[in-house]
Amino acid sequence: MIVRQLEEIQGTEREMYAENWVSRRLLLSVDGMGFSLHDTIIHAGTETMMWYKHHLEAVYCIEGEGEIESLSDGKIYAIRPGTMYALNMHDRHVLRSRTSLRMVCVFNPPCTGNEVHDKDGAYRPASRQEADSKNSIAARRIE
Repeated sequence: MIVRQLEEIQGTEREMYAENWVSRRLLLSVDGMGFSLHDTIIHAGTETMMWYKHHLEAVYCIEGEGEIESLSDGKIYAIRPGTMYALNMHDRHVLRSRTSLRMVCVFNPPCTGNEVHDKDGAYRPASRQEADSKNSIAARRIE
């Protein structure tokens, strides 16, 4: 059984920072669950273009207000607490936050923990990072 508290992750290698967001990675590929689970804060007033061409993602908003725009058809959807969206077609999208957003995100395949968005707004395929990440995170867990 895996039990973690958010406070245990903050300030560790499982907490990743970018200009527009902070992602606290509760479950990663090294945990062997087949998906990763993230508690993510999107900073207020930001706009982030993303395209998870190597991952599927489901997102559930628990705090804040914003919108997501599908770049394939231009549709815009409001985001507020209780809203879920799933990028089931590797959808190119723009996430805009009016206020700080707190999102629960699930990725398949699971993230390794070292991902950052590339120029397309994507994470690299897990296979390219997984071995290094598993060894690195497992070593830190043992210490």
